Amino acid sequence: MKGGNICNFRGRHVSVAVALVALVIFSALVWTSERNPFATTLRSAQAWYHLPTEFSAEVPIDSVGTTKPEKGVEISFLTENGTKPKLGIEGAAAIDSIRSESPDILYNQYLNSSSKNEACDYAKGKWVADSRRPLYSGFSCKQWLSSMWSCRMTQRPDFSFEGYRWQPKSCDMQEFDRFKFLTKMKDKTIAFIGDSLGRQQFQSLMCVATGGEESPEVENVGWEYGLVKHRGAIRPDGWAYRFPKTNTTILYYWSASLCDLVPLNITDKLSNVAMHLDRPPAFMRQFLHRFDVLVLNTGHHWNRGKLTANRWIMHVNGTPNEDKKTAEIANAKNLAIYSVVKWLDLQLVSHPRLKAFFRTLSPRHFFNGDWNTGGSCDNTIPLSNGSEVSQEGASDPVIEGALNGTKIKILDITPLSQLRDEAHMSRYTLRGTLNSSDCLHWCLPGIPDTWNELLVAQI
Repeated sequence: MKGGNICNFRGRHVSVAVALVALVIFSALVWTSERNPFATTLRSAQAWYHLPTEFSAEVPIDSVGTTKPEKGVEISFLTENGTKPKLGIEGAAAIDSIRSESPDILYNQYLNSSSKNEACDYAKGKWVADSRRPLYSGFSCKQWLSSMWSCRMTQRPDFSFEGYRWQPKSCDMQEFDRFKFLTKMKDKTIAFIGDSLGRQQFQSLMCVATGGEESPEVENVGWEYGLVKHRGAIRPDGWAYRFPKTNTTILYYWSASLCDLVPLNITDKLSNVAMHLDRPPAFMRQFLHRFDVLVLNTGHHWNRGKLTANRWIMHVNGTPNEDKKTAEIANAKNLAIYSVVKWLDLQLVSHPRLKAFFRTLSPRHFFNGDWNTGGSCDNTIPLSNGSEVSQEGASDPVIEGALNGTKIKILDITPLSQLRDEAHMSRYTLRGTLNSSDCLHWCLPGIPDTWNELLVAQI
């Protein structure tokens, strides 16, 4: 009896001692894990694969942009305090299977949609079908869209060209959201300065920013910039509209050559015009301080026919040009581009908030002749010549060279637009079928909408 009691007492004493030792060791391990840099590194590595809950889960996107979540799986990440993620209907094994199929596909998609966008080459990629296109209706966007470019108002029978979006190869491009866009551009001004293709891009942005809906609250503020229809003029030199809720202004100014144009005789409507190759337009010099985003373009007016029709006389250093080499169209155009780029880049020092872009040439698609010799663009089958652009470098070496070393960005739309010969106005107008074709301008909705998506993605 006594011996048994002694053994029992000793057993209990040993158990208590073991428990105390275990408690000390456990406390030491906890203390070490809090202080041990290696343990911290391990937790960081875990966090690398399990993003905090502030990042929303993304799922793969198919060729037309519709999401494809795994059936029966609810995707979630570890929370910041390290609690376990929620499991879906098929449990943890289903989540593990998603991660094993493509290493960290969710994390890679997050990177692609954020930090990598800054280095994204938006000019490389492919056209993919998208049933959610177009971004607005050509029937309803009458307030901003010229009737001559609204193909839905013509007798054109096929509109399959509207059902595609551009997918850059190396990154994801978020779908345009007009409300987010206007909020992002609160108290800012976007200016397009260029030829009629620049006007198309301006009208496109007005349509996508309003969703193509009638917006009587949008103010016409062209008078603030002197953009009014002058006596005897067919149209004003440009347009400017302001969204009152966000104070966002979108404007366009016609300057087909990006040169300063000054009538030699202001009292004569038929006077010749000094075309100063080495001087930017007076409008840009006057209002640059009011712009937050500027998009320039030029190209299609650089031919002898246009110069003669516009009565433009080349000037350099304030006097008529007498250098025959400079007078060659290609050289004159290059001088104008380099001059306006150099001037603008110098101005950006004192306008740090301004983001400037130079858009490359919008391609023409006249086949079997030119615009005045029976050329046409009758193809109606999208992407007949391919859907993908994989070339390296910009498509316009002149613009690329002029922008090299400057803070002005290139908006390269030429290669992706080259693939879309079926999306021009073609031979259709409000009056029906004509013998001539417009294979220069685009139907709206259409390709210029993509130009604006690329622009907004880089703002």
